[in-house]
Amino acid sequence: MSPRHRRAAVVGAILILQAVCALFFVSDILLSVFGLYPAPISWQSREILEIGAALGLLLGLGLGAFALASALRDGARTRDRLRLATSAFEDLLEQRFADWGLTAAEREVALFAIKGLSIPEIAAIRETSEGTVKAQSAAIYRKAGVNGRGALLSLFVEDMMDQRAVTQVPEPPQIAAALKRSAGG
Repeated sequence: MSPRHRRAAVVGAILILQAVCALFFVSDILLSVFGLYPAPISWQSREILEIGAALGLLLGLGLGAFALASALRDGARTRDRLRLATSAFEDLLEQRFADWGLTAAEREVALFAIKGLSIPEIAAIRETSEGTVKAQSAAIYRKAGVNGRGALLSLFVEDMMDQRAVTQVPEPPQIAAALKRSAGG
C-alpha cells in the first residue's frame, strides 16, 4: 500500500471513529428529547460507554491533528520542490537566451511565447504591434535554430528531461568499482 493510500485509510478510520462516538452522544440526547428510553443499563456500564466515546473523540482529534500536520508538511515539501523546479527552469531559460544572444525584447517575447500567449496577446501586453512581435519571434526562432513555438518549447522540455535523466541515472556497478579502486578505496 502506498503512503498516500495508507494516509487516506488512516484519515478514513479517524472519521469513522469520530462519527461513531458522536453518534453515541447525539443519539443519547435525541432519545431523551423524544422521550424514548432504551432498556436501562447499570450506571457503571453507562459511564464506561461515555468514557469510551469521549476517549474516541479525543483520539480522533489527536489523530486528525497529526494527519493535518502531515498534510501541511507534505504541502511545504511540494512547494519547495516546485520552487526548485521553477528556479532550475528559469536558470535554463536564462542560459539558453544568453547562448542565443537574445535581446531584452526578444527574451520577453520568448518568455510570453513559452507561456503559451498568442501573438496578439503578446503585442497587447508589450504595447506594440503584432508585426513587431512576429519579427521578434522569427528572430528568436532563427537564433534558437528552430522553426516555431512548439519546437522552441520542446528544446526546453528536452533539456529538463536530459537534466533529470542525468541526475537520476545510477552509475553501473563496474564504473563505481573502477572509481573506487582508482581513488584508493
